[in-house]
Amino acid sequence: MKLAYWMYAGPAHIGTLRVASSFKNVYAIMHAPLGDDYFNVMKSMLERERDFTPVTASVVDRHVLARGSQEKVVSNITRKDHEEQPDLIVLTPTCTSSILQEDLQNFVNRAALESKADVILADVNHYRVNELQAADKTLEQIVDFYLAKARKYKTIDTTKTIRPSVNIIGSFCLGFHNQHDISELKKIFRDLNIDVNLVIPGGASVNELKELPKAWFNIVPYRETGLMAAEYLKKEFSMPYISTSPIGIIETASFIREIQAILISQGYTVSFEDYIHQQTKFISQSAWFSRSIDCQNLTGKRAVVFGDSTHAAAITKVLCREMGIHVSWAGTYCKNDEQWFRSQVEGLCDNVVITEDHCLIADLIAKTEPSAIFGTQMERHIGKRLNIPCGVISSPVHIQNFPLSYKPFMGYEGTNQIADLVYNSFTLGMEDHLLELFGGHDTTDALTGTLSVENQLRWSNEALQELGKIPGFVRGKIKRNTEKFAREKNLLEIKLETMYEAKETVGA
Repeated sequence: MKLAYWMYAGPAHIGTLRVASSFKNVYAIMHAPLGDDYFNVMKSMLERERDFTPVTASVVDRHVLARGSQEKVVSNITRKDHEEQPDLIVLTPTCTSSILQEDLQNFVNRAALESKADVILADVNHYRVNELQAADKTLEQIVDFYLAKARKYKTIDTTKTIRPSVNIIGSFCLGFHNQHDISELKKIFRDLNIDVNLVIPGGASVNELKELPKAWFNIVPYRETGLMAAEYLKKEFSMPYISTSPIGIIETASFIREIQAILISQGYTVSFEDYIHQQTKFISQSAWFSRSIDCQNLTGKRAVVFGDSTHAAAITKVLCREMGIHVSWAGTYCKNDEQWFRSQVEGLCDNVVITEDHCLIADLIAKTEPSAIFGTQMERHIGKRLNIPCGVISSPVHIQNFPLSYKPFMGYEGTNQIADLVYNSFTLGMEDHLLELFGGHDTTDALTGTLSVENQLRWSNEALQELGKIPGFVRGKIKRNTEKFAREKNLLEIKLETMYEAKETVGA
């Protein structure tokens, strides 16, 4: 545990709440101190929901510290069971409430005796896992619970559907363009004459989970949440699954060919090659765009990529293989997925970065000086400070990345969205000229080579005035070269004379 004012992935209980609140008629109770219940506000604001978020906090206060939590927790569970009449109530502790070391499983067992709904305790270690890992584990736990219940009461039917069918695992709230991606996946399956059996948790009822084994196969579009449930279904019911994310032309084609291979292995003769060809040639404008003069202008430009493992790996592949853009480094904050991430981007970028430290990422971006950044909302903030354009490609994000219009990242329509995002994220020659002509650069403070406060140099007023006279399209380079010269000379302040010395020495 560490104190932080920014986290790429939140605490474990947020992941549990994201999964629980994504199911239909499931209620979550959070055993937490006042202040940890910001999830309700965050979800209702970002998802623009009309209904109340099905989450209640069982507040840890001074009375709980004095007498214990059992009476309060049990009372809150039974009260919500009576008021909301849910199918399932999930109790989740937080790091703070876990300090009390109370037997919450005993509380759940007692509440279950007095409730009509099923009651379970989220089985995650809140000190060792983050938001995404907890979401993955919670989804698997709920799937396991209801399939075991169906087996016990002999209500499970493992007979496969007559037509090919699929389960989509991992559609949950607060995901990056999640609902748009799921809609695009459904469109692909409809075009391929494959029925969608269930989408979980995405609005599904927990009572429908017993229908999961009927599908021919499963797909996990986001490896951060859904892999554990897919592995469980593979182990218990021999259901194959696909974890390739159909982001970009090449990966979308690979995704469809994997589906084809699974169907053929189950005795269903099919070929999707014509579909791939037609979609690539006529639906996706990205393939045409990659051969246009506009895209050729991007060839050789340098970019950096950072985000969750799914999106960071996918965008790195698109930039390198489909658009000819040089990726200086690619990184992810999903440290638990390091091995997979490295295997995906190996050979596509100069360096790989695995970290949860946004300050390190900020300094790396400043030192790399890329033409564009593709990252999370934090990298967008960093880019604004460095005057480097940024395309947001991964959570965590702000409300502008929960668009009302249709903007998937997956499938063939997603390739168009990504092509637009990439192209519009670069400041091209004519745009840079117009910005300079109309004073766009002159309204921006000078850049620094690092964002760490302790490494920043002081500039005298005379030096700043001289810097302001330099054309905007080279001002950043001259400033960085001057600061590099000053650091080599161990100077604490850059004066007008320092600029002239730097120019003579390094040709700034």
